[in-house]
Amino acid sequence: MSCSSSSGSESEDDEGIDSYRKGGYHAVRVGDQFAGGRYIAQGKLGWGQFSTVWLAYDTQSSKSASQFAQAALHEIEVLSSIANGDPSNSKCVVRLIDHFKHAGPNGHHHCMVLEFLGDSLLRLIRHSRYKGLELNKVREICKCILIGLDYLHRELCLIHNDLKPENILLYSTIDPAKDPIRSGLTPILQRPEGSLNGGSTMNIIEKKLKRRAKRAVAKISERRASMGGATEKPKKCLDGVDVRCKVVDLEMHAGLISSLQKKFKRGSIELLKSFCGLDIPSLLICGHLLALLLSLLQDHLALMMELLGKMPRKIAVGGARSKDFFDRYGDLKRIRRLKFWPLDRLLVDKYKFSENEAREFAEFLCPLLDFIPEKRPTAQQCLQHPWLNLRTSAQIEMKKGDIEKLHVGMSNLQLKVGK
Repeated sequence: MSCSSSSGSESEDDEGIDSYRKGGYHAVRVGDQFAGGRYIAQGKLGWGQFSTVWLAYDTQSSKSASQFAQAALHEIEVLSSIANGDPSNSKCVVRLIDHFKHAGPNGHHHCMVLEFLGDSLLRLIRHSRYKGLELNKVREICKCILIGLDYLHRELCLIHNDLKPENILLYSTIDPAKDPIRSGLTPILQRPEGSLNGGSTMNIIEKKLKRRAKRAVAKISERRASMGGATEKPKKCLDGVDVRCKVVDLEMHAGLISSLQKKFKRGSIELLKSFCGLDIPSLLICGHLLALLLSLLQDHLALMMELLGKMPRKIAVGGARSKDFFDRYGDLKRIRRLKFWPLDRLLVDKYKFSENEAREFAEFLCPLLDFIPEKRPTAQQCLQHPWLNLRTSAQIEMKKGDIEKLHVGMSNLQLKVGK
């Protein structure tokens, strides 16, 4: 199931015409009606391995919704359980509104209607040109994710198992004009002329060619800018962007590896049985650590230890393939000299955090990444951590300054009593 409108990579802008066949995707067009005319397709949001994702207009409730064609009834059951256990819609997990069957030329399709959500966290990161977000925004994002994970783990006994920026969606779009609710656009109630996905096959090919041309022009512009010594583009302003978010796209297909990131994550689990990368370690979305997952396993392990300290010997030698990487003392065989760079120093030296901010943030993150699974906090325990309830260090220092001024002012007071 894919709830993210950025489910494909930048070079994979559509799912391909070959996927529309018997047993494959159902061909949807803008204006197509579903569930007896209740839902009307407005436009495609994205696609996943098992479904295409469409924005739909709900003619009964006058609200927008997302429609997924799915083949597995147990996913509907799980999403129904999630919705039934959260009547107040406050648990930060995507909400199922309705589900139904739809017959098409490629077979019968199980469709799910989910609440409309905005851009993915990955898109927000790209929008900021990978320059990072304000710490307070990161704190609010972390709270939402942990609330969702705590609900899944503790109340429903579910593990997400594919937590990544693409599977965290904002409540609304970054650009208000692209939000079907905030923009106030009139819904499409009749089907325009066209065929597959609201356009002809030729239109799809033309769109592909235009996208390739745009990418080529962008590369030429970048090359010219670099030759001309142009300065780096400034970070886009995120003021006014609502960073509240929800967890989406629970992976319910055991053994499915859908991305390079997950391949390396699974490789680490195979290597070290006791070091299982489940939801809480996956919460960390720092770009520096995501790069670890794209490294070779040996470099991956070395970088982990440089950041987190030496791996306990019991963990290092306890994996199925530990002998390929570690000696009997728990040291890496091929990389002997590690350059330790603790997380608090990394945040200061590379990401320009203040000393206080780095220390507070590291105190929150490091337990999540403990090599010993039993020592990692649960989502519920993470929610109790002081860092999530902190104001910015500047605000705290300002408060301290105000109190000191008050003390000075009180000491300077003189009581004068009239005769």
